[in-house]
Amino acid sequence: MTAVSVIVPTYNQARYLREAVDSALAQTAPPLEVIVVDDGSTDATPEILEAYGARIRRIRQPNQGVAAARNAGVAGARGECVAFLDSDDVWNPRKLERQVARFEADRGLGMIHCGVEHFDDRGAVTSTSLTGKEGWLATDILRFDGEIIAGPGSSILVPRPVVEQVGGFDPRVQPSDDWDFCYRVATRYRIGFVPEVLVRYRHQGRGIHLDIPRMEAGMLGALEKAFRSPDAAVQSLRSHSYGRLHRILAGCYFQAGRPRAFARHAMTSLRYDLRNVSYFAAYPLRVLRRTLRGSRAER
Repeated sequence: MTAVSVIVPTYNQARYLREAVDSALAQTAPPLEVIVVDDGSTDATPEILEAYGARIRRIRQPNQGVAAARNAGVAGARGECVAFLDSDDVWNPRKLERQVARFEADRGLGMIHCGVEHFDDRGAVTSTSLTGKEGWLATDILRFDGEIIAGPGSSILVPRPVVEQVGGFDPRVQPSDDWDFCYRVATRYRIGFVPEVLVRYRHQGRGIHLDIPRMEAGMLGALEKAFRSPDAAVQSLRSHSYGRLHRILAGCYFQAGRPRAFARHAMTSLRYDLRNVSYFAAYPLRVLRRTLRGSRAER
């Protein structure tokens, strides 16, 4: 069976770390190794990892961010494939078994992802993502047409030579380095999908993606990289892609109660693609619904 190196980047996640590492060690298809990259944690992370002894490999580095931590794990990996697991997420026991089987059935694939279950800090399931796609997906990813690859930080398995070929994760576009990585893989390889919930993706109240300005900067940087391509087919998507991204950012700022930022991104979205006007025209109804929900909650 294909040997898999599991890479767990972590930074000050002692509260959840054991559950993540235990889920990697409990796989029905045991990994060749579990590499935990401690990205300069200042909590109890080192003590927790030490308790695992030889069951895991530990790498400690000064804090550089999740992209650099993933890259450090890949550099030390020995498996034919690598699988990434964020330290606050959890794998179902058959995750590697099902993905390795998919890879062994089609070794031309450059990445395999899977279904994801989203849950909150109380353990309550908030949603399930089983709509992932497979095949040549670069255009779909660049167009932001729905959820193409759910929870890539913990759901993807990638042949190690592919990671090395595309240059790993780019720290300059954090926290969108996983989007950027998946896109670069998809420009060169077909993507596979296992339509089963094999990952539990935790939504923390203080998650990095709640830092909308940082997400904005990361995604704009990632798109700038994508559109450096001289390919006419890629360039033809520029207006749609930027219009859709600014539409998404407008929605994020709307949910965060930041009307000026919402308006700024809504106008930018429309400048790129006027077809988004129907989307924004529905916002008064969204405001009304939000007001009604708030009124009911106060009763």
